Amino acid sequence: MYGTTQRPRLCIHRSLNNFSAQVIDDSQQKVILGLSTISKGCRDKIKYGGNIEGAKQLGQLLAKKAVEKGIKKVCFDRGGFIYHGRVKAFAEAAREGGLEF
Repeated sequence: MYGTTQRPRLCIHRSLNNFSAQVIDDSQQKVILGLSTISKGCRDKIKYGGNIEGAKQLGQLLAKKAVEKGIKKVCFDRGGFIYHGRVKAFAEAAREGGLEF
């Protein structure tokens, strides 16, 4: 999967206790936006990042910040993680927040 300037790549990673996501422009090799359940702006809103509720909140927050930066279309790179549980909750929340993939 390869992200471009018009359609950057939304890459996720989940661990047992946390969830992280980055919007990456592979053509320029730059991370446009990156958030995690342990980053400073998210710690106050997300109490625990290892559950579905934490993934939903992170998806909404990432979508809001991406739309503010003018990013509406992305390609979703789930990083080999199966599309269910926290990954599915994150993706659905990001779609509700305004991202298209």
